[in-house]
Amino acid sequence: MRTNFSFFDRHFPVHKTYHKEKLVNCFVFQFKLFLRMKKYFLKLYQYNAWANKRVLDCLSRQNIDDEKILSIMGHIVAAQFLWLHRIKGLPPADVKLWGAYNLPQLVAMAEDAGRLWLEFVEHTEDFNRELTYYNYVGDPYINNVEMIMIHLVNHSSYHRAQIAMLLRQKGFEPINTDFITYDRVITGQWKD
Repeated sequence: MRTNFSFFDRHFPVHKTYHKEKLVNCFVFQFKLFLRMKKYFLKLYQYNAWANKRVLDCLSRQNIDDEKILSIMGHIVAAQFLWLHRIKGLPPADVKLWGAYNLPQLVAMAEDAGRLWLEFVEHTEDFNRELTYYNYVGDPYINNVEMIMIHLVNHSSYHRAQIAMLLRQKGFEPINTDFITYDRVITGQWKD
């Protein structure tokens, strides 16, 4: 009589070595996929924080106080707080999605949002789960957390492009926030 059962014997009573090897390979594949997703999200959210900082530095250097530009930047940062609170199951963030924020407020908010998102990614074990939530106006939805996280960075890029366009229209110089530029900066090919 065996008394020392392995994990696989206890949880997967398969008697052929072939089946156990397939199961181990499946677990290894899933673990590697998890590590790749975590690495992907870390890089994506490091990029997002970098891009937000570049835009805010650009606005500060040129003393931008345009209400529309600041409103769009506020929308970017507020959305990051709102989504993070939803995903973490927290009460709604105390931000206005289209609020009136000044530049120092935006700098502080963006730093906090970037840090909180990176902490979330670093400490989360599973992004591939469904989230049931209510949007900003109270409509119910169900979405995968991975899709929400990808959406949020795309949302930020979209609105940063609007800011760049408005800056140019108003005679100011926008800043490059392309992902490839970020990659060139972190690999030492481009000076930030």
